[in-house]
Amino acid sequence: MQILVVIAHPRQNSLTHQAARAFAEAAQANGHEVEFADLVAENFDPVLKAEDEPDWSGRDIDFAADVLREMERVERNDATVLFFPVWWWSMPAILKGWIDRVWAQNWAFGSKTYPHSKVLMVGIAGATENDYRKRGYDIALRTQLKVGILDYCSVKEGKVELLYGSLEGEAQAAAIISSAKDLGARF
Repeated sequence: MQILVVIAHPRQNSLTHQAARAFAEAAQANGHEVEFADLVAENFDPVLKAEDEPDWSGRDIDFAADVLREMERVERNDATVLFFPVWWWSMPAILKGWIDRVWAQNWAFGSKTYPHSKVLMVGIAGATENDYRKRGYDIALRTQLKVGILDYCSVKEGKVELLYGSLEGEAQAAAIISSAKDLGARF
């Protein structure tokens, strides 16, 4: 299987990048091929401009050249995995913008569905699992991602994994990397 691993973090040495690499190495060890899309390093423009906004009255949409390139990148792969830090109980703006611009009407939803039946979203959360549960942030985030994006785009094997406690020290960071590796091994 060819897996597109999308990373949304500005620092190459971040735990998010380390977890994505651990996932990829484990997936490759199982015979999968991996293509990385580092949105920040590639200077992806997350801003949905007027010319990119679909005409909701029709089916014909002219996409910007950079959006077409991203769509082609998705289409040449068999599955998508998104790695991102959880900021303000959501994904970073660059990843939200990538979804806004690339997962477009009549390409990812509407008359068509997202090209991959298997999508994994991996959020690296600073707070602990207890902190997320205490206020219902885990349910809100999972609902937004799973129901609001993956289910809406008819992704059959859509899954959200939250890896908690990235700010809890080196031992927890190592546990997050290990969990990401396990996800890659089971993908």
